[in-house]
Amino acid sequence: MDRRDVLKLSASAGAAGVLTLAPVDFAAASDSGAGPGSGQDPAAGSPTPADGTEVTRTLTGHLPTGVADFVYLPLNVPRGVRQIAVSYTYDRPDVPAGLLGNACDIGIFDQHGTDLGGRGFRGWSGGARTEFSISAEQATPGYLPGPVEAGTWHVVLGPYTVAPQGLDYSVTVTLTFGDRGTTPVPDYPPEQVRGRGRGWYRGDCHLHTVHSDGKRTLEQLAALARAAKLDFINSSDHNTSSAHPLLGPLAGDDLLILTGEEITTRNGHYLAIGLDGGEWIDWRYRARDDAFDRFARQIRRAGGIVVPAHPYGTSLASQWKFGYDNVDAIEVWNGPWTADDEASLLTWDNLLTGAARRGDGQWLPAMGNSDAHRDPDVVGLPQTVVLADGLDRRSLQAGIRAGHSWIAENADVRLSLSATGPHGEHAGIGDRLQVAADAEVTVRLQVAGVPAGSLLRLLTDEGQVVGQVLPASGAVEWTTTASLASYVRAEVRHPTAAGDTSGLPGPAVALTNPIWLGRR
Repeated sequence: MDRRDVLKLSASAGAAGVLTLAPVDFAAASDSGAGPGSGQDPAAGSPTPADGTEVTRTLTGHLPTGVADFVYLPLNVPRGVRQIAVSYTYDRPDVPAGLLGNACDIGIFDQHGTDLGGRGFRGWSGGARTEFSISAEQATPGYLPGPVEAGTWHVVLGPYTVAPQGLDYSVTVTLTFGDRGTTPVPDYPPEQVRGRGRGWYRGDCHLHTVHSDGKRTLEQLAALARAAKLDFINSSDHNTSSAHPLLGPLAGDDLLILTGEEITTRNGHYLAIGLDGGEWIDWRYRARDDAFDRFARQIRRAGGIVVPAHPYGTSLASQWKFGYDNVDAIEVWNGPWTADDEASLLTWDNLLTGAARRGDGQWLPAMGNSDAHRDPDVVGLPQTVVLADGLDRRSLQAGIRAGHSWIAENADVRLSLSATGPHGEHAGIGDRLQVAADAEVTVRLQVAGVPAGSLLRLLTDEGQVVGQVLPASGAVEWTTTASLASYVRAEVRHPTAAGDTSGLPGPAVALTNPIWLGRR
């Protein structure tokens, strides 16, 4: 059936735009044919069909270029349904060079509705799969198991890009009747590893699995994290919390697993790190919708922290447009070092300079994560090394927010950065050295496990002040005063590739958060 004539524009979900179709009434329609063993038309008021009866509807339509971000297909689901299954296809016509073709995501909301941030979310797979199913006992990865209750459900299409000639879609929905079954009890991972005190802990907080667009199972991810010698990871599949209740058995005394999400809006992506198990964060808004602050507050109420991911990402809609006023850190290094990481690093350094100008002690720390999806993506490249009071959710988050952290290419890289005043005053990464403006300060960078020929850099609010090829000692020192440098941070860079005329240093091996110099 072609439903192009019943599209209605609505902004009720708070997104940049929503298109809603007229509802499909499964209880009243009779053109799909009940499955074998039914003997009945599942019309309104008729007895519930026999167990195993299937009712299928196929919805087709056309979306023009410039269509709203989300298209809702309402489904009037009757009582007695055990499982809902959905599959979809859409055309991919050729387009002229330089123009975008068709790409369309999919997900579903249940009878609780589609309100922004509401209770109705039941799953999202983006463009990672073409079919899914939900029942009380189980659900396709990316989707939440639970009873299929009667009411109006909504299949959601997300036309990510639409070709000039538009997008033709076909969505097939099958309801299977029967006993609804029992939903498994969630097994969330513990929030701490007992017996681990203050120390430096290595973690990767941006990782994907089959629960979004990754190709690795949760078990494979945990094994790779252990192989990378990580102490903690954060589950961060796109726009869903479906992995959370399955992570408990994968944690252990050697690996803390935090539950989180990567929220992928049309104006940038951000990480929710260390949420309460099962917490879901909505993504259906743009910067102009003035909704980001609401969800940043939700993340913090749920025990998490807010971190923009790959601010200069090269994929469509991945560039960060929400500003940095209401975030806890910034991901300046995402996966293997590329030009967009260099841009993120420079933006972050400018934010540090702004904090130095204000002098209020409020500044935004940096972190790095792998964003690993599939082979050959390397879990732990890079990793954030956090000074925390213990290997637990709260202590790690406190260390990240305070900037008591640095970023490493792998677990072999070791680093320390310190600043010492004339009377024994001492400060480490993320701290402030409280000395007079004219007091002499000695800054020392010590590294190990880095490639031969690496460049050791010290940088301040004026730029690079030390750039030295790795000495045999692995250490460089520099003397300054707080009047000359508001902060100092360190970088270790690979040697510049032969023939590189960009003027930029080589890819990063390690980066630190700053040490601040002088009294506020």
